[in-house]
Amino acid sequence: MLRTTRQDGSATFDAPPNIALVKFWGVRDPELVLPYNSSISVTLGGLRSRTRVRFDRDLRDDRVVLNRDAATGPPRDAVVRMLDRVRERAGVLARAEVISENNFPTSSGLASSASGFAALAGAASAAAGLVLSPRELSRLARLGSGSASRSIFGGFVLWRAGTRSDGQDSYSRSLYDEHHWPELVDVIALVENAPLKEVRSAEAMQATVRTSPDYPGRLTGLPARSVRIARAIRARDAEKLFPLIMEECDSFRDVCETTRPPLDYLTTVSRAVLAEVRSLNRAAGRPVAAYTHDAGAHVHVFTLARHLRAVRRRLAEVPGVRETLVVRPGPGAHRLGDRVRGTGRPARR
Repeated sequence: MLRTTRQDGSATFDAPPNIALVKFWGVRDPELVLPYNSSISVTLGGLRSRTRVRFDRDLRDDRVVLNRDAATGPPRDAVVRMLDRVRERAGVLARAEVISENNFPTSSGLASSASGFAALAGAASAAAGLVLSPRELSRLARLGSGSASRSIFGGFVLWRAGTRSDGQDSYSRSLYDEHHWPELVDVIALVENAPLKEVRSAEAMQATVRTSPDYPGRLTGLPARSVRIARAIRARDAEKLFPLIMEECDSFRDVCETTRPPLDYLTTVSRAVLAEVRSLNRAAGRPVAAYTHDAGAHVHVFTLARHLRAVRRRLAEVPGVRETLVVRPGPGAHRLGDRVRGTGRPARR
């Protein structure tokens, strides 16, 4: 880490969300956000949080604007905690103005916290004069939101759980870049009336750790499943990968639904999308698509480019699916002005 003294600096970062193929759900250290298990994700091209941070010695307090609204309460507090970490590392005393906006739905299971905190970590550290390596930036972003650690990198990403109590060995790294598997696409089914999360994921996952009778068994089975998923990605083998993606998603959903009180992130429309994917695979006689979701109602459906038209048509015909987005693996977080080959905007219907 390099550091220069800068009391009045600004920087803008774009960072993408990601969707985990191997989920993390539960942390062994909530303060350092150290997960019980490693996870694997795909960075989503065309979707982004754009965050500008400006340190200004004339500001009397931090000013935080999220999606054009002044942030208050826990969302503002989380941003200020990240700013405080950066100020401590950089020796900066100035307050900051933070303006952040997403080009996709927020707080509905599309990993807006991942992209938001990855962008915030990048913009704040750059504005404060810190020059961080991708690994250092990944560790910093993790402190805001665990999955933000993965959004620093593009393509297919591994977040190492680590074993150290100080968290220095818990960071993400690239497995394969966004060009590794050009035929792989993610069709995101955006469902009508998707509810906003009533319980923050950080709190919900710890309830699962405490109360789900199936959680210990999930942790036991994850290492072997993760190895199989990584091998299928390396081989670009959809027929092996797609059933594993759904198996992992079903395991994640099971521990959520066996939490007390239960965590049910899906709507009837979400469940209809899952059923439609199963029907597609049965009709084809082989895996041509795979569903997964995070803590929200929208559903990601992975398929191959040659099946895209048919899969997208079937999903769009599910009553209650208001729109489908087509995204591909994309690049990671970057400062605006840096040249990054993007994948363009997501296709909509």
